[in-house]
Amino acid sequence: MAVETFTVVGMTCAHCVAAVSGELAKVDGVGKVDVDLTTGVVTLESITPIARDVVAAAVDDAGYELQP
Repeated sequence: MAVETFTVVGMTCAHCVAAVSGELAKVDGVGKVDVDLTTGVVTLESITPIARDVVAAAVDDAGYELQP
């Protein structure tokens, strides 16, 4: 199992967290998504590591972006 963290910018409320979590949960191989609204840190647990561009695309689909 792989555990990775990313930082998402632009989230301000519980709806933001739900949108990001929902899009990331759709990514193949992702088993668990944890989003901390206060810090913007997203922790993904997956079968294998998920490519950053795949995570960035899912976060973009939710209307937010990964911190560079």
